[in-house]
Amino acid sequence: MFSGEYQHTIDAKGRIIMPVKFRDALGEKFVVTKGLDRNLLVYSMEEWQKFYEKLSTLPLANKNSRGFARLFLAGAIECETDKQGRILLTQPLKEYASLIKDVTVIGNGDKLEIWSTENWNEYLDGIDTDQIADNLCELGIMI
Repeated sequence: MFSGEYQHTIDAKGRIIMPVKFRDALGEKFVVTKGLDRNLLVYSMEEWQKFYEKLSTLPLANKNSRGFARLFLAGAIECETDKQGRILLTQPLKEYASLIKDVTVIGNGDKLEIWSTENWNEYLDGIDTDQIADNLCELGIMI
């Protein structure tokens, strides 16, 4: 399980350091793709396969299903870290997530998320914890 929050910067060649804590769990190769919040998602190959299997069961005749699958599959790239633990992202992925200089890598259970630090801070500022707690209670989840 991935958890934690790490601040990094993109170097002059456009590379991002993957936090040491996450590298073993990710494995040698892993997948980076677009997320739903203008962020990037990072899956180990095992978790990516599970996610792909779920995507492949979506009904092709449903427009929303096709769009959802396209979002995740079209931009997905296979990555591996270099000797210094850095990854090189494609320009379209960096543009999608507004990754220019400062980045935040967070653990989110079975995956990692890569955010521009500015977008991550805006996201955190917009969280209404009382509303989230109320919604979870309605779903029967007690914290």
